Amino acid sequence: MSIQDIIEGKKQWREHQARVRALPPDYRIVYKEMQKYLFKVGPVNLPDGPLLPGIVDFFEEGAARGKGVLELIGNDVAAFCDDLVKDSPTFADAYQVSIGGEPGTAGK
Repeated sequence: MSIQDIIEGKKQWREHQARVRALPPDYRIVYKEMQKYLFKVGPVNLPDGPLLPGIVDFFEEGAARGKGVLELIGNDVAAFCDDLVKDSPTFADAYQVSIGGEPGTAGK
């Protein structure tokens, strides 16, 4: 990874965070909780992948239509996040494989 790649990545992250700050307060709170949850259990490619920007896109559209955030995702934020990453390899899966187990069996 070159210095230019690092600079570009930071620029994209700052732009992403500016979009999050522009969301209505209820959306912002839920997004931050989702982000924390996903960084703990989420997919391996979370920082560089399309998931977080996709959530912001979804939230921007919902806010523009005047919907409440829980109308979009339901009352169980963790279940919504789990559905988003259900087919993605997670850090738990990578750990399970590293100790000789099958992917997708972590915690089972």
